Amino acid sequence: MAGRRATINDVASLAGVSIATASKALNGRQDVRASTRQRVLAAAEELSFQPNALARGLLSGQTRTVGLLTSDSAGRFGIPVLLGAEDAFGAGEMAVLLCDARGDAIREQHHLRALLSRRVDGLIVVGESTNPRSSVSRDLPVPVVYAYGPSEDPEDVSFVPDDVGGAAMAVQHLVALGRRRIAHVTGPAHYKAARDRVEGVELALTEAGLTQAGETLWGAWSQRWGRHAAEMLLMSQPEIDAVFCGSDQIAAGFVEGARERGRRVPDDIAVIGYDNWEVLSTETRPALTTVDMNLELLGRTAAQHLFAAIDGRATPGVHRMPCQLVIRDSTASSS
Repeated sequence: MAGRRATINDVASLAGVSIATASKALNGRQDVRASTRQRVLAAAEELSFQPNALARGLLSGQTRTVGLLTSDSAGRFGIPVLLGAEDAFGAGEMAVLLCDARGDAIREQHHLRALLSRRVDGLIVVGESTNPRSSVSRDLPVPVVYAYGPSEDPEDVSFVPDDVGGAAMAVQHLVALGRRRIAHVTGPAHYKAARDRVEGVELALTEAGLTQAGETLWGAWSQRWGRHAAEMLLMSQPEIDAVFCGSDQIAAGFVEGARERGRRVPDDIAVIGYDNWEVLSTETRPALTTVDMNLELLGRTAAQHLFAAIDGRATPGVHRMPCQLVIRDSTASSS
């Protein structure tokens, strides 16, 4: 064999097994006896066998290629999810094909056909919001995992941030600081994320035996709305001592609006944002305490579950991933 690379034929022959069994053992499949696997691995080591990726794909029926299909053209939430997924795929030596549907259903179908023509082993579909989306799984011959935007079909595998838990965590932090007149300003009501965060606020306030200061104010995910909400709230509820905002943009605007009306943050009013969008959260003065949705971890977890689904071990349902509170100066205790 001098001068040529060992083949899987050589490994199978030395181990005294069929090529199919040698392939299963080398690919870590479960349906191979432990003693047989050890024999095959020992033979592979003795022959310095290195599997050819293409040949391995043909033997296992896999191309070691996955598709990432996103609808988040702005990339605000999609990019961290994609980075996390790509990390996991890289560790598993998978090639990744990325397609951006830009929120267009026709473009999405085109990309799906293109990815299937490349014989991908599976797909991750990344949403532009946490609003449930229509399923693409039932017509596809490969497993699909949905990230950030869940599938409407409960039989699909979806991963979303736990926005109820994240909002509750923010309010619990304010209560722990001794704040008792807590208001809530958020984005548009047609976003599930906004509604989930309202639910989290209500749960935490009820648990603390408190009532919310004024009604929830619904508006845009913008600094302008945050400034306007500050003006409205400080006129109608001048006694408020804390505000939980549904996004960092709203929180940054609220801090500006409060300052313009002579209120000090955090001494007079503690302010918390959401998303941990560091372009804003670390640059606002004072820097914003905020809720981080851990989107890279969410993407990595979705990718790991796609591996499991490719191996026939899917985990159907909507899986809610825990968020994390990042504490900065906008809620520091009053001096």
